[in-house]
Amino acid sequence: MLGFIRDEPMEYNDIISRFEALENPETVKGLASYGIIEEKIYGIPIPTLRSLAREAGKSNHELALRLWEHGSREARILAAMIDNYREVTEAQAETWVRDFSSWEVCDQCILNLFKKTPFAWDKAVEWSSRNEEFVKRAGFALMEILAVNDKKAGDSQFEQFFPIIAREATDERNFVKKAVNWALRQIGKRNRHLNKKALKTAYSIHEIDSKSARWIARDAIRELESEAVRKRLT
Repeated sequence: MLGFIRDEPMEYNDIISRFEALENPETVKGLASYGIIEEKIYGIPIPTLRSLAREAGKSNHELALRLWEHGSREARILAAMIDNYREVTEAQAETWVRDFSSWEVCDQCILNLFKKTPFAWDKAVEWSSRNEEFVKRAGFALMEILAVNDKKAGDSQFEQFFPIIAREATDERNFVKKAVNWALRQIGKRNRHLNKKALKTAYSIHEIDSKSARWIARDAIRELESEAVRKRLT
C-alpha cells in the first residue's frame, strides 16, 4: 500500500524510504526477464510510481535532479515524472541520456519529460546518429512520441526522419532496431501522405542486405498496409 495522501509534498528521504518499503525481489526478477536490468532496482511497478509522483508533487525540478543522482531505476523514472520540462536544459538532457542503462528508463524519460522540451526535435536527429545503444534508442523513441503527440507538426518535419531511419536500419542491437521500427510505423500511421512515404522507405530498407533491416521493413509493411490502418487513414 502507498499509505495516505499527504497534505505536504513528499521529500527526498520520504521517497527513498518508500522505495525501501515497497521493494519486491520477485518483481525485480520479472523485470529482468524483459531486459530491464539496473544496478539499483526495487521492483516497483509503474502505476505505483505514478501514484508516488502525485504525492511528491509535479514540476519539482530540484527534487527531480536529486532523485536522478540516486541512480536507481525507480528514482530515475520518478524524476522524469515530476521534473518541470520548462527548467530542463540541453546539458541536463545530455547528462541523463548518457546515464540510460535500460530501455525502460530511456522510454519513460522520453514519454514523460523530453518530448515536451523545446529541443525535442533537434535531439531526435542528434541522438539517432550517436553510437551508444540507449542514446540512439532515445532519438528514435522521440521520433515515435512526436509522431503520436505533436498534432501541430507538419509532414515535412517527419519526412526529415525517413533518411535517418533508413541509415540506421542495419543496427542489429535489439533495443535500437525495435525503436527504429517503432518510429517508422508511428510516422506512417499519422496520415495518408506519410503512410505512403513510410512505405516507400520500408520497401527501400527491405532491399538492404541486413537481417535487422529486413525485419524492420517487413514488420512496418505488415502494419502500414493492414486493413485496420488503411481504414483509419481513409
